[in-house]
Amino acid sequence: MTAPENTTEPASGGRPPGETLGTDSPADDPPGTPAGAVLSGAAGRTRLAAMAAFLIVGLSYASFLIRVPSLKVEHGLSAGQLGLLLVVPSVSALIAMQLAGGLVARYGSAPIARVTGVVLPLSLVGLALADDPIQLAVALVVFGLIDGLLDVSMNAHAIAVERAHKRSVMNRCHAAWSIGAMAASVLGGLAIQAGLSPMTHFLWLGVAVALLALVTGLWMLPASADRHASQEGEKKVRVRWRDGWTPRVLMFGAMGAVILIVEGAVGNWSGVFLLEDRGATLAVASLGYTFFNLCQTGGRLVGDRLHERYGAPALVRVSGGIALCGLLMVVLSPGIPFAIAGFAVVGIGLSVLLPLIFSAVGHGGAEGLGAAAALARFTTLTYSGLLLGPVLVGWFTELVGLAATFGGLLVLLALVVLNARATGTADRKETSQEP
Repeated sequence: MTAPENTTEPASGGRPPGETLGTDSPADDPPGTPAGAVLSGAAGRTRLAAMAAFLIVGLSYASFLIRVPSLKVEHGLSAGQLGLLLVVPSVSALIAMQLAGGLVARYGSAPIARVTGVVLPLSLVGLALADDPIQLAVALVVFGLIDGLLDVSMNAHAIAVERAHKRSVMNRCHAAWSIGAMAASVLGGLAIQAGLSPMTHFLWLGVAVALLALVTGLWMLPASADRHASQEGEKKVRVRWRDGWTPRVLMFGAMGAVILIVEGAVGNWSGVFLLEDRGATLAVASLGYTFFNLCQTGGRLVGDRLHERYGAPALVRVSGGIALCGLLMVVLSPGIPFAIAGFAVVGIGLSVLLPLIFSAVGHGGAEGLGAAAALARFTTLTYSGLLLGPVLVGWFTELVGLAATFGGLLVLLALVVLNARATGTADRKETSQEP
């Protein structure tokens, strides 16, 4: 592996060894700032800006998903053609993630997140403008590329905010994504019910969300917060695509992939399980994912406080154990209510796992490459779970049935819990260089 040209992480991005998580230091505030004012002043706006980036992605991506049936009808796509097109943005996003680490190291996470936060919702209009499947595929490639760049830069910026203000924000950021997705689902449903075309829907939503990105982008930390530069001047770090694939990043990537496979299994198959295995009606079958999503969002809203109080390893063990209990409830459920309750418990348990792993990866870096490079590698591996999960779950369901497949996921999730100790990096938040 070729070493990067510069592996020094900015001193401003670290925290002194031994410093306690969850206390804002007066040294971080402007001179004369009263104690505690940091929570409602610039630091508060910075945290809101970090959350807003996740909200924007949730709004944009869910708005696309809810219009998939409309796009299928408009372009006369078969199920197979639609399936191939839905893979396109995921693949292009994974490609963009390989570039994101170097871009953030060179320019900082905030500039990348500001630009892509504005462009992503506007790129939805390109989907509506497509006249044929080829043009739609091109629009989906662009949408996925922008999404991949924003995904890495917004997580890197959340890490920079945690370091700057010594407060956990990652769980609330991921909760903002969930809230954005739910809001987009409601707004999209209303748009369809009102008879709005995809163009009208995407145009109004794209402009509104882009304006939100413009405003909240002004509150982000300066680019210097996580831009890597050499001591001699402004010569930027060059991060090569082959750098950063460390055993630690590979381990966290596998853990993240498992979590997304379980989340995808609940999202894609909970309704089928309730309908075919437990005899629920179509309306009732949708409640499994609804309660899962609500409980996952609620858990993320309180996850940062729990993280600060109990630490990442303990929280991963407990929440992972809760998720295991929820899956066991689903597998052993004697009836519909117990199964729905099981999916809700899974949502509570899974809620904090991925944010905590994101935080551990970002604060640990990857051989000195910094948060963005490590997150780019980690996110690539983790999001492979979104591509492989549906295929693997479908295959195993045909072989052994859906209940047994959910039971098999218990084993994978147990492996995540067994590696809980590794997430302690999210509590230390130390760099190799003392400030």
